[in-house]
Amino acid sequence: MKFPAPVTVQYIANIIGASVKGDALAQASGINELHQVEAGDLAFVDHPKYYNTCLNSAATHIIINTNEVEVPEGKTLLVTEQPFEAYLKIVNHFRPFVAPVETISSTLVRGENTVIMPNVFIGKHVTIGSNCVVFPNVTIMDYTEIGDNVVIQAGTVIGSDAFYYNTKKNREVWYKRMESCGHVVIEDYVEIGAGCTIDRGVTAVTRIGRGTKLDNMVHIGHDTVVGKNCLFAAQVGIAGCTVIEDGVTLWGQVGVSKTLTIGENAVVLAQSGVAGSLEGGKIYFGSPAEDAGIKKRELVWVKRIPEMWNILKGK
Repeated sequence: MKFPAPVTVQYIANIIGASVKGDALAQASGINELHQVEAGDLAFVDHPKYYNTCLNSAATHIIINTNEVEVPEGKTLLVTEQPFEAYLKIVNHFRPFVAPVETISSTLVRGENTVIMPNVFIGKHVTIGSNCVVFPNVTIMDYTEIGDNVVIQAGTVIGSDAFYYNTKKNREVWYKRMESCGHVVIEDYVEIGAGCTIDRGVTAVTRIGRGTKLDNMVHIGHDTVVGKNCLFAAQVGIAGCTVIEDGVTLWGQVGVSKTLTIGENAVVLAQSGVAGSLEGGKIYFGSPAEDAGIKKRELVWVKRIPEMWNILKGK
């Protein structure tokens, strides 16, 4: 999430009750997760296991819960006991929850010849391009960007919060929701079926590339980037922070785990489970998904096991 305008580190420190190590007048431009940070961003870390990763990341300003580390050159530390709670305070300061008072926000920017059917909800600061059709009972949450010639079928939700939690098992409530302040971008010529859900990024963007087509009841997790001209059949589920490159086909009920990449023009056959990254240009099947030709030959031998067992027993 980028702030409306850069602010000083001291301004942030006052919001979260932190002490500053480094230049308190340095400018912070936004807050992001480690895998999304850019120069000028804030990031937070609350476990020693990840201190070095965060300190050596692209983040310029780091919210941390220790005074026992050196300040890296060119960076600023904000020291506070609970960095996760500090993250929540920053998000709620810059993007506080405000209950909507209108079904379609007056901040909507809509292109020519776009049709929005009855019972559609559209949140704040949404843009929809030209020649789009949004069918009944669609929900489009805040800050979503939709291109031209997009079709969204009935009952789909775009921009719902990420399924993403801060986990600590030394407290009564183990899982505390990490407030989502990212958004969704739907590029031109995308078609989205009925009953789909596309989560917004936690702090950055979930993106559906130009020309991609989604069947009914497809789920796209937070911060996932889907390339151009992909085809996903019904009940495909993709977890967060995954990269699906251009031209990938996922057939019905394929499940894709988090933080992996499926290469360009790969095809994954129905009911397969993708647990790790897959090379492009191949056909995959099974759970875990493997080369479809090899997997099918394995299944032939599995079916022969009873026959082979009987031979071994002399029957």
